[in-house]
Amino acid sequence: MVEPNSPALPRVVWTVAGLVHAVADALASRFAACTVRGELSAFSRAASGHCYFCLKDGDGDAALIRCAMFRRTAGMLDFSPTDGQLVELRGRLTVYEPRGELQFVVEAMQRAGAGALFEQFMRLKAKLQAEGLFEAARKRELPAFPRRVGVVTSLGAAALRDVASALARRAPHVGAILYPSPVQGTEAPAALVQAIQLAARRAEVDVLIVCRGGGSLEDLWAFNDERVVRAIAASPIPVVCGVGHETDVTLADFAADLRAPTPTAAAELVAPAADACLATLQALAAQMRRRSRHLLDSHAQRLDAAAQRLARPGQAVRRQADALALLAHRLRTSAGQAAPLRLVRVDQQQDRLRRAAAVLLSRHAQRVDALEDRLTALDPKRVLKRGYAWLADDAGRPVQSVAQMSLGQSLGAVLADGSATVEVIGVAPSLPD
Repeated sequence: MVEPNSPALPRVVWTVAGLVHAVADALASRFAACTVRGELSAFSRAASGHCYFCLKDGDGDAALIRCAMFRRTAGMLDFSPTDGQLVELRGRLTVYEPRGELQFVVEAMQRAGAGALFEQFMRLKAKLQAEGLFEAARKRELPAFPRRVGVVTSLGAAALRDVASALARRAPHVGAILYPSPVQGTEAPAALVQAIQLAARRAEVDVLIVCRGGGSLEDLWAFNDERVVRAIAASPIPVVCGVGHETDVTLADFAADLRAPTPTAAAELVAPAADACLATLQALAAQMRRRSRHLLDSHAQRLDAAAQRLARPGQAVRRQADALALLAHRLRTSAGQAAPLRLVRVDQQQDRLRRAAAVLLSRHAQRVDALEDRLTALDPKRVLKRGYAWLADDAGRPVQSVAQMSLGQSLGAVLADGSATVEVIGVAPSLPD
């Protein structure tokens, strides 16, 4: 507070630019280099390659700072920043003079620990698992004896040397074709996809190894990329994934047909050891020799037996002649015995036939007599002989009722011994009972 009697202090009036410069100098001296952690928001990349975004407080507090990351720094990133990622930024705090806004100029960016990455890993795993990309039913068997093996990895990776040495040691007869691709950084996922698709188009290998050495979760993140996982699942060639060390697990492991704990193990899984194959072949060859000898011995014995039979053909002819003589004797004997028996059977059959014919004729004669009696009984002449007459009108129709008669009508009467013409002189119907 200025004393009343003291001389007044000079009043300082700033220009806008001067004040902004002064604040910028103060910030530069106080915050020349600092590290801040937060969550990315509104991330965008300009045509110039510079990146602009905001950094929010990861704990949910209402705090935000604008950030700028120039092209050179952005090109050194080993991942693709997206909104919502938790990151750590190293840089300096400045004032953007045209608008007088606080701005953080980023000189380095990295993911903030494995927690956020693990959450992203689990979300993508659940999504792809729901689509069936990790189902055991779609896994394919590896070829038992591949002729060529494809390897997708970096030219300078230690994994390539491990795979090559394992193949040379175990199966020097198996060829290897390299499909080079970076295995780390922002360009790695797209390059891995291209390498896998190139192997599928060329169709020159029987099995494909996708591998790299160990590293942190960030280092192995390319093998958790959705594009890489889908490319492995869609590969027409069986894929063995050998990424990192035994404890490292990536989404590519779940999509592959077989997971290997290390690149060396991947090479050992796809190519059986030549020594074991040779031992198997030798055992099969010995078994074939034993079976061939047994078969030859069996045929030799059969040949010896046939030769013995052919050495004495006279005996075989005599045996056949004796057999024929025996058959001829049996034929003559059976024919002599069969003739009398057959004659007796013929006589018996004739006698039975005669008796059956006589019985049948008698039955038919009786039936004819019965029919004759019935026919005679129905003869109208026998009725006329008993005193009856048959009346008929002029048209020859029988007269069966007095209603058909009229007085003076002439009727024809047929009697047993002749016929007569009569005239109706009276009609008297009979009274009902």
